[in-house]
Amino acid sequence: MEYQNSNFINTTLTVIVPTILALLFFKFVKIKLFQKHGHKIYPPIAGTMFNQLLNFKRLHHYMTHLATKHKTYRLLNPFRNEVYTCDPANVEYILKTNFDNFGKGDYTYDNVSDLLGDGIFAVDGHKWRNQRKVSSYEFSTRVLRDFSSTIFRENAVKLANVISDAVKSDHIMDIQDLFMKSTLDSIFKVAFGVELDSMCGSNEEGIRFSQAFDDASATSLYRYVDILWPVKRFLNIGLEAKLKQDIRIINDFVYRLISNKVELMKRSQGTPSMKKDDILSRFLQLDNTDPKYLRDIILNFVIAGKDTTAATLSWFIYMLCKHPEVQEKVAEELRNVTSMESGVNYEQLTTNLREESLERLHYLHAALTETLRLYPAVPVDAKICFSDDTLPDGYSVKKGDMVAYQPYAMGRMRFIWGDNAEDYHPERWLDEDGIFQPQSPFKFTAFQAGPRICLGKEFAYRQMKIFSAVLLSNFVFKLGDEESIVNYRTMINLHIDGGLHVRALPRK
Repeated sequence: MEYQNSNFINTTLTVIVPTILALLFFKFVKIKLFQKHGHKIYPPIAGTMFNQLLNFKRLHHYMTHLATKHKTYRLLNPFRNEVYTCDPANVEYILKTNFDNFGKGDYTYDNVSDLLGDGIFAVDGHKWRNQRKVSSYEFSTRVLRDFSSTIFRENAVKLANVISDAVKSDHIMDIQDLFMKSTLDSIFKVAFGVELDSMCGSNEEGIRFSQAFDDASATSLYRYVDILWPVKRFLNIGLEAKLKQDIRIINDFVYRLISNKVELMKRSQGTPSMKKDDILSRFLQLDNTDPKYLRDIILNFVIAGKDTTAATLSWFIYMLCKHPEVQEKVAEELRNVTSMESGVNYEQLTTNLREESLERLHYLHAALTETLRLYPAVPVDAKICFSDDTLPDGYSVKKGDMVAYQPYAMGRMRFIWGDNAEDYHPERWLDEDGIFQPQSPFKFTAFQAGPRICLGKEFAYRQMKIFSAVLLSNFVFKLGDEESIVNYRTMINLHIDGGLHVRALPRK
């Protein structure tokens, strides 16, 4: 039976791949013959989806290389054009000026819905507007801000204690793994009101969930360059078979949490002492108890609150290891602004991290922002064009085309950031008085812009500042191996491939 299945799969692939190649060839010839149609000019062809597949492990390097040649270009796909742009004017047009013509569409939804369902990052139209409206209100409440800040401080202290133990034993640690666990604990407490405690490794289910979530994220992104994924899903082979297992682990875990929370709130009705600060409890108070709806909303919060901040903090520590002078400037600012001295109780340190102190950390804010410029948490963001259109740079796009802007590549473009675009230089964000100066969100696209601008932007900065302040007030970080090559893992969010192995020393 296995032999017959293998035979069937090989035969299927033998038929499909040449067919796709033929379609690409005829599409290329057609485009070359009709490059200009009337007054419409389409972006130059820079390659095909097979180039992306071949360069998948270094995908953002490859895309950056293409962007240095063409601010806007196309990659051929047998089913649609894929248009990529680094032009800030185009980005503003896509994200704001003509927002209604560029959305997630069925293409993006099909690729990510197994993981994200009908959550805010996967949908358009009324589903998106309803979730945006409710989420926007929740994120604006002081209750959620204060609750989340308390959680961030508690988990920053836990992380500092773990690092302190590593210092005593002179142990090289994977700081990205620690950040991922700590931010997962934080977002689960904020989102579900649940103590996951993956930092201490006491929750094996939580660890399995986290690994399944990361792997499902990577597979979801791989679908964008693997047009055979529907066939593989139908045959239940390869990454698609693994994705099905990962989604089952994710769903079992999340649905159990939702069921427990619903039951807890039913039992505690009329109990004034029952706190309802977490996001799930607040959504349940809106009388929507559909488990699928809640699952999708909360998982979208998780991917926004776990991966983005943990990945950025990891790249931030990497940048500080490569630029020790910046690390010292951050530590000096922390001493000046918060009066935090190393060697005291970590809980005492966090009492000085109030809103007014965090807002005065201009150099830390600049250093984190500069990290996001070069290593954005979401390195590429794709939309679907809903009707024929012309971008501000004069290039036309067709209905059904995928149109993507590229935060990773944009951060390295000299025409946007100057000749030192590829350098890590936090000072570019400060005025002559050392005050942070924001840039246009269509130039610095790490948090999107326009109607879809990230609701959790201020939450992310607050969490990253709290963690950075506690750690950098007490420790000096150095790479475990100065000669090691650090690269990203190609997935929805920009993780460091294989983790970031560092040594921490006590700060004197």
